[in-house]
Amino acid sequence: MKENLPLSPAGKLIATGLVTATAGVIIQIVSGHPYPKVPPVFFILLIPAGLVIFARQRWVPVIAIIAGLFLTSGLFASGAYVRLFNLTNAGDSVGLWIQTIGVVAATFAGIVAIIQNYSVKTS
Repeated sequence: MKENLPLSPAGKLIATGLVTATAGVIIQIVSGHPYPKVPPVFFILLIPAGLVIFARQRWVPVIAIIAGLFLTSGLFASGAYVRLFNLTNAGDSVGLWIQTIGVVAATFAGIVAIIQNYSVKTS
């Protein structure tokens, strides 16, 4: 039987971090950074956020952790991290900072949520 857990504070932080990261992407797009018409990052951020909010199963934070690790490693593997410190387009830099902070916060909150979801409760 599936147990529908209440939305924990860690779950709320996951969702908030992922939605905040999405706002950072929107800021980057508005600032002129070239993104595809439908950026895949929206799916990478918003699907885990939706699952955390609506599915509320014990395993759901794992998806947020995977998304966070994927995006954080992609930031450095692609070389996009230099945009964090390149202030020629301040909106792009600020948007990337917001995205990065949101993703990192969601990833750490996901780790906390997994630990809480699978910890043995003693009475």
